[in-house]
Amino acid sequence: MRMSEGVEWGLHCCVALGWIGEDQTVSTARLAARFGLPAAYLNKSLQALARAGILVSTAGPKGGFRLARPPAEITLLDVVDAIEGPEAPFRCTEIRQRGEAAASAAECRRPCAIAAAMRQAEAAWRRELSRQTIAMIMARAPRSAAERTMRWHASPDASHANAQRVAAARKHSRPGR
Repeated sequence: MRMSEGVEWGLHCCVALGWIGEDQTVSTARLAARFGLPAAYLNKSLQALARAGILVSTAGPKGGFRLARPPAEITLLDVVDAIEGPEAPFRCTEIRQRGEAAASAAECRRPCAIAAAMRQAEAAWRRELSRQTIAMIMARAPRSAAERTMRWHASPDASHANAQRVAAARKHSRPGR
């Protein structure tokens, strides 16, 4: 199963926002700088999380995003579904009923064995993601990651300077320049 990078971005942002505190708002630009991501694309993931009630979006110069509920109440499945949508990753199109060696109508009364196996595997995957919360991820992460995130949040000027250094390094590392 393949998920978009927006899922990884969303999960990391939720963990970071959890460490920073539920009452703290962080702009898309700051979160993008924190993880070295393109702000416009990250914003799409953050907006999807806000539409799903995982984040709260605040407009204005001091605006940004914060967690809408405690990290223990946000599952990994919540984030995956918010960004990827709840559609099943496998879609059976019943090709067994087509072509030169099509299955008979009698044979197709029972569900396709391949579709059933894929649904069973997806159900197990979804069940496991629903058991894991942002709070559990925060607890399993190295303490240094939480400390680094809180230091980063406390010093906005340092993060802006670092973002400028990263942008300059990327500009100079492009081939042909």
